[in-house]
Amino acid sequence: MPTFAENLRKLPGISHLQAIRLLDAAGELAASIENRAGSQGALAVYNHLAQTYGAITPEAAAKGLELFAEHVDEARANPGRHPNIDRLLLLVSEQRTLRTKHVFAL
Repeated sequence: MPTFAENLRKLPGISHLQAIRLLDAAGELAASIENRAGSQGALAVYNHLAQTYGAITPEAAAKGLELFAEHVDEARANPGRHPNIDRLLLLVSEQRTLRTKHVFAL
């Protein structure tokens, strides 16, 4: 099974992004993933999922968990430590979808 680092190398670049906003069914902001140290890996994963699936659907979330690889077990053991993984786990378990809005860097 590939590691998270190996998976990241296969994903599209994110230098053109400032952030991705995640919107709930009502269009309200549920979360934002910024292009900054500590969240760039998650931004790359969510960007890839948004491009591939059109939204963060339960199916997309399951794929995202595969991409996060070894970090998923740590997230399950330590809820709150990896909020971007926690969110994917919740979307899969609740069968919910989040829409995405890309915020482009100037």
